[in-house]
Amino acid sequence: MPLLRMAVGVVIAFGLDRLSKILIIDWLDLASVGVIEVQPPYLVLQMAWNRGINFGLFKEHDGGWGLVAVALLASLVLAIWVRNQRGWIRPLAAGIIAGGALGNALDRVIYGAVADYLNMSCCGIRNPYSFNVADVFIFGGAFMLIISGRTRRPS
Repeated sequence: MPLLRMAVGVVIAFGLDRLSKILIIDWLDLASVGVIEVQPPYLVLQMAWNRGINFGLFKEHDGGWGLVAVALLASLVLAIWVRNQRGWIRPLAAGIIAGGALGNALDRVIYGAVADYLNMSCCGIRNPYSFNVADVFIFGGAFMLIISGRTRRPS
């Protein structure tokens, strides 16, 4: 049952990430347009090809297929770990982390880099970085795992 709950998370995260990229990168042709101001500065679609990891770190090393392998391995490790979890929060959280990681890995296969396109700024602070829906799921899933770990009852 935990693997089924994880699979639901994978399908949701991966599916929404792919759908957003099809709509924004392909349909709106953001790759060619570069920037679409939706509600500046709060929401700007700003194309960025990320060859590194989060925030473009290590982009000069161009991880490529190595980072695809890391995403696949991390997803496998999460699936092994989740088999012994009870409840639905941790399996779902692990699934959305894996779904996000697999979404970014597919970008590396399709585009040669992760397609980042969401840029949000606020309150006089300009955010120079773009991110994508998969990143939101990865961070959200990690947050869910952290919070779920804090709710344990003492034995």
